[in-house]
Amino acid sequence: MRNWIKTWILAAVTLMIAACGETSNEYTIGNCFLIIDNSTHQDATLAGCMNPNAPGMFCIIKTSFRSGVNYFEFTDNAGVSSSKPFDGIDARRSQVLGYNNGIIVGYSALNIPATFYAFDLECPNCFDPQVYPLRSKPLSLTTNGLAVCAICHRQYNLNNDGFIATGEQGKRLTRYQATTTGPFGVLSVH
Repeated sequence: MRNWIKTWILAAVTLMIAACGETSNEYTIGNCFLIIDNSTHQDATLAGCMNPNAPGMFCIIKTSFRSGVNYFEFTDNAGVSSSKPFDGIDARRSQVLGYNNGIIVGYSALNIPATFYAFDLECPNCFDPQVYPLRSKPLSLTTNGLAVCAICHRQYNLNNDGFIATGEQGKRLTRYQATTTGPFGVLSVH
């Protein structure tokens, strides 16, 4: 009887190990912390990408420092750009925009209901955060919801979880957890 129990336990453990297979996390931990209250900024470029009724619109968010003032910089995949200065609350928050000061946010056009995504702006196959000095490998956006790397020429589908649409095999886009309360609401990325 004891041999039967040992055999059963060994078989169960073997099945559990085999069932696990290769796993990967859906989200990246760290490297990003951003909160923007668009009810105070009223930025139309950002609002377009936080609108679940306009899926397929994506926006690059970066920060800049000009004339002693921090700014949010927004550029959507239709080529519209805008900037808004930090308000008092923004200035007190620690803003970390991905690996190298840039993220992409927007609603997928493929999912029903639409999924809200936030991706790092750096190409996951060309940019290495462990190499110093850091050399940026930023992605650019196309009107049809792709992020393109000028170095490796991979195209990542922003509407499909950041998977590679064309180009050599490799890593999909670095994804962060993100929520929005609507076009002129709060954007939170971490």
